[in-house]
Amino acid sequence: MTPELHAAPAHAHAAPPNCANCQATVSGNYCHQCGQETVLHPPSTREFLHEFIGHYVALEGKLWGTLGRLLFRPGALTNEYVRGRRVRFVQPLRLYLTLSVLFFALIKLANPINLASSETAAGPAAKPAAVHAEQGQGQGQAAPARAQRGEVVFFDDDGGDGDLLVTGLKDFWPAGAAKLKHQEQYLSSLTDAQRVEVFTEGFYHFAPYAMFLLLPLFALYLKLLYLGSGRRYGEHLLFALHVNAFAFFLFMCLMLPMPGVAKFAAWIWLLAYLPWAMRRVYRGGKFATAWRWLALMAAYSVTMAIAFMFTVGAGVLTAGH
Repeated sequence: MTPELHAAPAHAHAAPPNCANCQATVSGNYCHQCGQETVLHPPSTREFLHEFIGHYVALEGKLWGTLGRLLFRPGALTNEYVRGRRVRFVQPLRLYLTLSVLFFALIKLANPINLASSETAAGPAAKPAAVHAEQGQGQGQAAPARAQRGEVVFFDDDGGDGDLLVTGLKDFWPAGAAKLKHQEQYLSSLTDAQRVEVFTEGFYHFAPYAMFLLLPLFALYLKLLYLGSGRRYGEHLLFALHVNAFAFFLFMCLMLPMPGVAKFAAWIWLLAYLPWAMRRVYRGGKFATAWRWLALMAAYSVTMAIAFMFTVGAGVLTAGH
């Protein structure tokens, strides 16, 4: 065998002259242009699992430093990021998404829905086919009589002509009016237990999206409250990601069994966290921080209530599909 072939294994893991990803000239373990490793080899099972968990669950060494600042030093994580100390911490959006997914997954595990048992208890009359039977037989019944039968009456059903909302929609959105009418009849055919399932499933499905879409509004409220501070909208959005991630983590802790004293202390910390973080990040006085916090909570609470109304509505409109 030639000397060249004997020498090949010794250089199998040597850095190549060019990056395999962007072809830039490299001289170390990482490409200075794109950041990819220069020495590549098929990953072992351990390396693959570490990369998978680290990428999708954010379970890596810097997670602990991130959680320490997030949970016990309000606003410190935001300040670190603004100052440019970013590599040592989990990225804000990644942190938020990880805790959000875990939070809603824990809610669903803690409150399972048994669809099979409800349908068995309700019997065949609760199936959507009953909607068509009711269209032919029960549409003319008055709303009070239908309510006495345990049905949910969303409109004053008077043979189809008394539904004010449906009638109004017919003028400019016929398809929407028909959809709304169909869903009303579908829900009226269900038992109380099945209607609870509809609302709960709608919450599980749409609430994570609603919370994510509320983040820009939370940041916008902060922007308006701190006009003249010189801070950009992106800084307010960064702060919103961190405080909402904290809320998800603490709510998960509150769902776990714990002594009453510990739960009371957790609720106090939850209430005190946001104004403390606002004062540390925005450096305002106590009175200025207090009134801004009250205004922020009032505006955001109303926004959340409206968002969850739309979440329930979306769940109702998609029920049975």
